Amino acid sequence: MSFDSFAQAQSAFLWLTFAIAFILGAVVNKTNFCTMGAVSDWVNMGDTGRMRAWFLAIAVAMLGVVLLEYFGKLSADGAFPPYRGAQFIWAENLLGGLLFGIGMTFASGCGNKSLIRIGGGNIKSIFVVLIIGVIAYFMTNPFPGSDKTLFTVLFLDWLRPLAVTLSGHQDLGTLVAGAADAVKARLIIGGLLALAILVWVFKSADFRSSRDNILGGLVVGLAVLGAWYVTSNVVIKVDTETHTLVDYVQQWDFLADSDAGKPADSRPLSAQSFTFINPMGQTLGYATSGFKHDLLTFGVMALLGVIAGSLVWSLLSRSFRIEWFASGKDFVNHVFGAVLMGFGGVLALGCTIGQGITGVSTLALGSFITLFAIIAGSAITMKIQYWLMMREA
Repeated sequence: MSFDSFAQAQSAFLWLTFAIAFILGAVVNKTNFCTMGAVSDWVNMGDTGRMRAWFLAIAVAMLGVVLLEYFGKLSADGAFPPYRGAQFIWAENLLGGLLFGIGMTFASGCGNKSLIRIGGGNIKSIFVVLIIGVIAYFMTNPFPGSDKTLFTVLFLDWLRPLAVTLSGHQDLGTLVAGAADAVKARLIIGGLLALAILVWVFKSADFRSSRDNILGGLVVGLAVLGAWYVTSNVVIKVDTETHTLVDYVQQWDFLADSDAGKPADSRPLSAQSFTFINPMGQTLGYATSGFKHDLLTFGVMALLGVIAGSLVWSLLSRSFRIEWFASGKDFVNHVFGAVLMGFGGVLALGCTIGQGITGVSTLALGSFITLFAIIAGSAITMKIQYWLMMREA
């Protein structure tokens, strides 16, 4: 997708993102695709239907990414956030994943599910998203009049020293075969892993008979893949040369006629796909800036698209319902969960979608750690909650 100007290319980049997110929001609402619900069904009832839908999405996205990379249509090496970065922040992935898993259990859903519920009329989720947004924003942006962030104050000194600096990228292909043969190795590893997941997913007769679970997993996986494709292939043609949006912004003074329309940061124009915690902070920053165009990013459009898609489906299906906190305890649980998701999602570089599907599709080692930490954090929390409930009874 080649365009003659940065403005045209950026507009396509943002509106195609919104369109894919809109479909994602509508289908997730329609099918009740829910990662926290997947863990709950498995832990509390032994039902793996929604867990299989989640892993179907992972397999579809993973297989698509390794194929597109093999044919030169996508590169996740320079993605935003840097899933394959040489700095292997395993402790942050682990702690962040655990915090996020615990948090989404208390808040009755992950970041994506909170957006879906806002579109369905859930006022509780507005509080959750606002709290996550504030924490995510100040985890990555300094306090007013300071150079300190929540991350540097609370986590940097004791977590970052545990990071391991690798000689290359942290994806399984590079780790196994080295940089020279990483693409081919990713195709083999990703293909085999995706195939194994698909065999497990469709081994269940109950899952094969569930149209909603199949549709939800398939569409979520394709949406993640579609966003990867769009953000990797929107380019600007200048004379005989082609530039990515990131490259164009970094060479703005040489390529553009004026500073008009220049984004505040080039990183959000990198190849990327859906994640929802940091974008809540981005959306807060965009809103509090007075909706400055240079702060309008992929993440903001993804967030708005998911809410809009969910809202439209809620209205069409007549399932839109205003929902408020059931009690003071319900309010406290949601606030506590939102706080943990805000910290955990930024520490781990993503959520159940952002790391659990998008990150894992890149075969990044940190993404796998985060995925399993989220599931473990949520499952352990549910077990403890059940034990406390039985004890009280």
